[in-house]
Amino acid sequence: MPIKIPMALPAYNALREENVFVMADVRALQQDIRPLKVAIVNLMPTTLDTEIQLLRLLSNSPLQVDITLLRMESHESRNAPPGHLERFYVTSERIMDERFDGLIITGAPVETLAFEEVDYWKELTAVMDYASANVWSTLHICWGAQAGLYHRYGIPKRELDQKLFGIFPHKVHERRMILFRGFDDEFLAPQSRHTESDRAAIAAAPALTVQSETEEVGAFIVTARECREIYVTGHLEYDPLTLDREYRRDLDRGLPITVPKNYYPADDPAQMPVVRWRAHAHLFFSNWLNFVYQETPYNLAYLR
Repeated sequence: MPIKIPMALPAYNALREENVFVMADVRALQQDIRPLKVAIVNLMPTTLDTEIQLLRLLSNSPLQVDITLLRMESHESRNAPPGHLERFYVTSERIMDERFDGLIITGAPVETLAFEEVDYWKELTAVMDYASANVWSTLHICWGAQAGLYHRYGIPKRELDQKLFGIFPHKVHERRMILFRGFDDEFLAPQSRHTESDRAAIAAAPALTVQSETEEVGAFIVTARECREIYVTGHLEYDPLTLDREYRRDLDRGLPITVPKNYYPADDPAQMPVVRWRAHAHLFFSNWLNFVYQETPYNLAYLR
């Protein structure tokens, strides 16, 4: 089954060109099944790219997914095309009387700031508090994961000596766990961050379970409340050239940056990157949607 998005959303044509099954909202009205309701808080500076990346992964499922895009009203975005957020996104205040099967909170380019210094911090924490009672499962990505772990459990973050940047192997602790159905014992995923959540503090929190980690990366996937909360410290959603664009952007700005690890053949930026994480990315998001589909009440009014 497809995801349901407006035909006017730029991602609609981009995904159709990739032969991804998307459905216009007009056509979806003719169907007599309840789609999964998934909201996305898109905090990334690459607004359109992030939309396409996440919608691509959410579409690879037999389930119909009804997407709501959320923006932070307390933050003025300088990266989205003029009028895009106003046309396709709703403010968090608009959803406070609704319930959702799933919620995704993306990363954001604010990781070196203290959480409380982020201009939309109060609004974002209000969304997280709302989600605890009104969303079946919330998926936090990168800075979104650090923010969720800090807000809910007081897990501090710390700055790394060098940016964690590239494609890294990650180990699975429990292969039978629902998020890892079909996973190999070790899988690759992109990382791109200057900070990390404190691993010892995560281990000391009784409510948290580290599901995937390595010594080099630290905790990669952490869960709580039987996967009602999922924290992913990297970027499984990244497309083949995302790290390349980040690398060349920082070079152009004169920022300190190393060649992304395990990304270019022979670590040569003149060569095209080799994609080695796409299959597990699709599998992870499909597993998450299947988990949500199996566990969420049909009538969201009964969600607890």
